[in-house]
Amino acid sequence: MRLRSLALVLTAACMLLITGGPVSLAQQQQRNLFQLFWQLPAAQQRAAPQPRQRVAPVVRRREAPVVVRDDPVIPKVDVNSHIVVMGDSLANLLANGLDEALNDRPDVEVLHKSKPDSGLVRTDFYDWPKAVSDILAGDQKITLGVMLVGLNDRQPIREGETVHDPLSPRWLELYRDRIDLIADAFAARRIPLIWVGAPPVQNGRLSADFVSFNELYRQRVEKAGGQYVDLWGGFVDAENRYTATGPDVSGQLTRLRLGDGIHFTAAGARKAAHFVDLVIRRIIEAAPQNSVIALPVSPETGAPSTPELQPGGVERLIDQMVAGVPTIGLPPALQARPLAGPIQPLTGQAPTSGQPLLASVTEARGRGEAELQLERVFGQGIAPDPVPGRLDDYRWPR
Repeated sequence: MRLRSLALVLTAACMLLITGGPVSLAQQQQRNLFQLFWQLPAAQQRAAPQPRQRVAPVVRRREAPVVVRDDPVIPKVDVNSHIVVMGDSLANLLANGLDEALNDRPDVEVLHKSKPDSGLVRTDFYDWPKAVSDILAGDQKITLGVMLVGLNDRQPIREGETVHDPLSPRWLELYRDRIDLIADAFAARRIPLIWVGAPPVQNGRLSADFVSFNELYRQRVEKAGGQYVDLWGGFVDAENRYTATGPDVSGQLTRLRLGDGIHFTAAGARKAAHFVDLVIRRIIEAAPQNSVIALPVSPETGAPSTPELQPGGVERLIDQMVAGVPTIGLPPALQARPLAGPIQPLTGQAPTSGQPLLASVTEARGRGEAELQLERVFGQGIAPDPVPGRLDDYRWPR
């Protein structure tokens, strides 16, 4: 018991030294001796759980998608070709097809001047000869004209008190005169005109009349210097009959006509425009350019001086020709030479007259015995008799 009391006293003294002051018995009992002498390291004690903090979600902005365009960017250029399309409702669809066909030509503009339900017969409804004169006399510049009518022209023509039946002799004369008025108006202003023939339709009688119309269009327009475009072969089958379906411009079988058996679908209008587009491009490319080069003027005479007489004149002229710029007044040394010159005799003296030696094929073949010999050699393939001493004389000398 004494040992136990001594241990308690020592323990109390140690506690007094550690705490630095007297400790009450109640506080001493509350403490655990095991915690005082055998404390665990601080790193191994479990920390009290802390409340989780809510983290706001990170919102990432979606970047705008990058659009890669397959179609080429066509630079803006000045329009120098204005194509006016005139006629009935079929002409309006043709103009839509030309808009698509000439999409790659920003320098070409298509002007829509069609009038539905119009034609060349009912001038009281719409007078196309007068309308064409007004269009050409207006402020709008016209480079080329395209005409497509006939859909509404299978009806009588009234002349005063007389009514002429369709395709009668007098009807054809009056109809022909109205075609001539339009064609001559373009010819007078030196503007090319393309007259498009009417395509076949589902109505057999109307298609048969269109054949007569188209032949009249072709005759009168070509007489006035215009060009006729035939659409018939592009809208018939192998037996030359009307068909609503057929190959489009890409060769795919599709529907070309609407349910009424008359008007074009979008693919049909594009196909009809394909035939006209070929002629339009040929006319535009063949048109002369507006740019010219002014030659230097001689101070003495006031006339254009010869470029080769000036220092470096020929070199500048050659550079202009290579660049594709049209030139005026080429010097004789640079003028285009003919493919063949005049025929000259190999023996004897040349004739003093300026006429060519051979004026025709008949004279070239000769007459009489010469003509017969040439016919035997070149026509029948019979070799001429050898002449002694000539190369073809292969006979053994006697």
